Amino acid sequence: MSEFTYDLIIIGGGISGLTLACGLRRSGLRVAVIEAQSEQAVDERPRAYALAPLSAKIFRSLGLWEHIAPAISHFSQVVLSDADHPNRVLFTPTDLGSFAGLADFGKPATYYCAEHRVLQGVLRQQASTDPHLYCYYNARVQTVNYGARQAEVLVETEQGQRRLRASLVVAADGANSRIRQQAGIKTDGWNYWQSCITAFVSPTQSHQDIAHEHFWPDGPFAILPLPDNRCQIVWIAPHEMAKALIELPRDDFVAAMQERYGEHSGSLTLLSDPLVFPARLMHSRRYCQPRLALIGDASHHCHPVAGQGLNLGIRDAAMLTQVLSSAMQQQQDLGDIRILQHYGRRRRFENWVMLLFTDMLNRTFSNHWFPIVVLRRWVLRLMVRFSLLRRLMLRLMTGFWGTQPNQLAHMPMMEVTNPEPDRSETVTLASSPKSQEGIQS
Repeated sequence: MSEFTYDLIIIGGGISGLTLACGLRRSGLRVAVIEAQSEQAVDERPRAYALAPLSAKIFRSLGLWEHIAPAISHFSQVVLSDADHPNRVLFTPTDLGSFAGLADFGKPATYYCAEHRVLQGVLRQQASTDPHLYCYYNARVQTVNYGARQAEVLVETEQGQRRLRASLVVAADGANSRIRQQAGIKTDGWNYWQSCITAFVSPTQSHQDIAHEHFWPDGPFAILPLPDNRCQIVWIAPHEMAKALIELPRDDFVAAMQERYGEHSGSLTLLSDPLVFPARLMHSRRYCQPRLALIGDASHHCHPVAGQGLNLGIRDAAMLTQVLSSAMQQQQDLGDIRILQHYGRRRRFENWVMLLFTDMLNRTFSNHWFPIVVLRRWVLRLMVRFSLLRRLMLRLMTGFWGTQPNQLAHMPMMEVTNPEPDRSETVTLASSPKSQEGIQS
């Protein structure tokens, strides 16, 4: 069995895990990323995400934005509406005010939309530029043992078993995280009465880079514009209704979708098979313990309304990057619980606020109860009339109300002074590896 020593092991090679890995480029830390699927399978997930301006700011600070921005859409407006009520709330770049720093991004935008393949491809390519970072694909974690001075991860790869050691393990392996479950970290939450249908479509007329969040009593219907006049639709419906819609013949499904989409962009062409998954809310009771930290969907999962899920994971990765960078500069143990709690306490509170926000937003608009209908439409009228309310709402949705990881762009490079560390000890600060797979014992 081959044995390798790293400073940090990230389990999960999706967007959150690779954002953390890219945040630690040029730090000198030896980082291993373990992904159960192949590179192709991870890259080709047929999904697109609403990307908040704060996420764009994070990617820019990591030197990634110049590679991402040309391949994604920049929303000139986001339109929020309630069923057939005439009042529509229009969010524009001016509603972001000074929160977004729009001048830094060139083209003004309220929000962005990026396909999974674009984000994943840029992150994977940029991660490959650091010789201290190695990705294991088609690799399955068998066991994780947490010791007093290091964690040990047993991995089954195509080349055989590997025993990897590191000061810290980061679980970025999704909502059903085996690492979280094996560590005994409990979660709270519930399953919603709704499912989410996603599909790519193309309208005959230009979508004009305008996004829509149209609420209906059985669930919201979102339109996310993409380059080449394509859109992703996110259709929330009760489970039975969603199941029936998916089973419709293709033409009947498009006709039903057209009713929700509206006629503002002409008729629709379905570009992909629709996918469906249940909506749920999940929140871990803690984000860290000695030698372990959780990020992304491994620590939280929210309702799809308002497109918050991926953005929360990106903020997790950015905050943990800051915490680990600070610990590295002070030559502290990366897996020390006192270090990790700086990340866990702050992100758990801010994510809890956003999970509560998405839950309340969905429950407020996804019902027929007359007093709630009157209340929400009264609030919409106020938002149309008063720009301050729109700015407060947009600040909450875009993440600018919470902690902003402003120090990422200033993360120092580490001077390598000892290329041959004592292999019997846990290495807190990295040295130049002998091979692409770290320091082999």
